[in-house]
Amino acid sequence: MMTIELFKREIAEAVKCYDRHVVCLEKTPCEFEESLKSLLLKAISAYETRGEGMRHGIALDRQVTVILSQSDTARPLCGIYFNLHSPYKKEVMPKTVKPLVEKSPKTGE
Repeated sequence: MMTIELFKREIAEAVKCYDRHVVCLEKTPCEFEESLKSLLLKAISAYETRGEGMRHGIALDRQVTVILSQSDTARPLCGIYFNLHSPYKKEVMPKTVKPLVEKSPKTGE
């Protein structure tokens, strides 16, 4: 059975990058590390219970995605990705479209 200890090197590198490069208003680096460990446990569970022909176990939240991928060795590859998001980005509203009105063939209106 896999544990998060198997991926402590990846966790340490992600926490170091988070602390140095990521600005997050929702999580401190300590909270991020705890969240990352929780996500890793979920990814391990998804990986160990994946269906036949499936190669990945994935877990994510708003800030990070954890992917465990089947490899040629007993230890799966571990990818930790930061989900980029800006609270300052405004959502683009779709332009109002006028309804399509068919013209009558007799009157042309």
